[in-house]
Formats: sequence, structure tokens, C-alpha cells
Amino acid sequence: MKDVFGYTPQSFRNTELIYNNHIAWVASTMGFKAILTEGTEKILGWRSPNFVYKPKYSPQIKCLLKNYRLSDDIAFRFSNKYWEEYPLTADKFSHWVHHIAGNGHVVNLFMDYETFGEHQWKETGIFDFMEHLPDYILKHPDFKFSTVSEVATLYEPVGEIDIDYTISWADIERDLSAWTGNSMQKEALQCIYEIEERVKAKNDSFLLENWRKLLTSDHFYYMSTKFWHDGDVHKYFSPYDTPHQAYIYFMNALEDLKHRLE
Repeated sequence: MKDVFGYTPQSFRNTELIYNNHIAWVASTMGFKAILTEGTEKILGWRSPNFVYKPKYSPQIKCLLKNYRLSDDIAFRFSNKYWEEYPLTADKFSHWVHHIAGNGHVVNLFMDYETFGEHQWKETGIFDFMEHLPDYILKHPDFKFSTVSEVATLYEPVGEIDIDYTISWADIERDLSAWTGNSMQKEALQCIYEIEERVKAKNDSFLLENWRKLLTSDHFYYMSTKFWHDGDVHKYFSPYDTPHQAYIYFMNALEDLKHRLE
């Protein structure tokens, strides 16, 4: 980021919002001022995601939580004609946001880039919705848009987030089961990490790049064998016919990398 844009990032967003106390501590020791994660009831209980918090053991870093209900209204429910709030307009959504006035400091909307144009096609009206949304949000005098770093500077934590297990924004469980939930995923992860020291010892930038690409979380996501709604989501994104095929392709690529190492 520094080399390309001339700017040193101050905020950290881990893959799929994966988070626990230790990850927050690592981000803090690296100099980050803020870290993002999922605002799930698992960690909040009765509390609201619309405030800034501090991680346990790392009070010097601010924790910003995703408002997953409002985020998912755009990311997943926008084009669902069976949703009771369909169609979602900028006017309607802004009223939901405005209701938070006086009951929070910040509304964090986190979603995948592919929400716009892939999950929600142009024909759904998603681009028109996003074009008009800022104007509707700003009709309320208490609201403005801020960067993550600006929010971390503006507001002090209202409480502490203590989570010693790992959460994410993926699937119903909001944990690591999307990538580590079955024996294929666990074996693939073990095998790719087993060659880490050998890859780095070669001091070959091309080999290192290939190894890093095999660590992309999607490889393991495609190997998921979950059922019902979560399984449908994994299948939708996967280029493979089955999770087992995803595993076989990955292990073949890994074996090729091992041969090149030798």
C-alpha cells in the first residue's frame, strides 16, 4: 500500500472479518489504529454494533463492528421479491439508518465488492440505489460519511469486546467452519502450511507468490460440504461441480508446487 499509493494503512480488515483477541493484539502491535469485525450477537449480547469498542488486552486499538442486518439488506435481500420489505429504495433504507440517531455513534455497512453487479445485477437497480443513497442519508443533520480511521479518531470506546474463540462473517455459524469444517479442508490447510519454511528458504519470489495464491481462502471455501442455505451459497460461488473436485484440483496444484520445490 505504501509503495503503490504512498499511504500507510491505519486500519485492518482481516479476510472474511476473521477475528479474535489474539488477532486484535497482532494488529495492534503492527501499528494499526482500528480493526473491523462482524457485529454478531455472539460477542455483543444485548449491546449495539453502532458504537466503537476496544478489544480485550489491546485497549490502544479501536474495534468497529459490522451492522449485519442493514448490510445484508443490501448485500443479500435487495433483489429478493419475496422479502417483505421489497423493493428496497434509498428513501426507505435511509429512514432505517436515521432511526439509529441518538442510539449510536456509527453505522458500519460492510459487504463484498461483488455485491454490486454480481450478487445484485445491474438490472435489479442496485446502482441507482447506491447513486441516490448518500443524498438521502445526508438529509438528516446528524449524519455524515467518515473513513474507518476518522471514526477511530472521533470516538472513544464505550466498552470492551472479549472473544477468545474465532469469529467471521461467513455462514450461519459466523466462525471458521466455512474453511475448516471437514477433513478435506483440514488436510489441504495442513499440507499447504507444511511447506511454508521450505518455500521461504528458496528465496524465489515466483514460488512464494504461487504458494501465497494457494492460501487464498476461496480454495478451502469451495471444499465445504455444508447443507441447506449455507451449502447453496458455497455452491453458487464455486467453479467446481463438487467439493471433492475442488479438493482434488487443489491437491494436484499443491503437489506440482512440491515437485518444483525439489
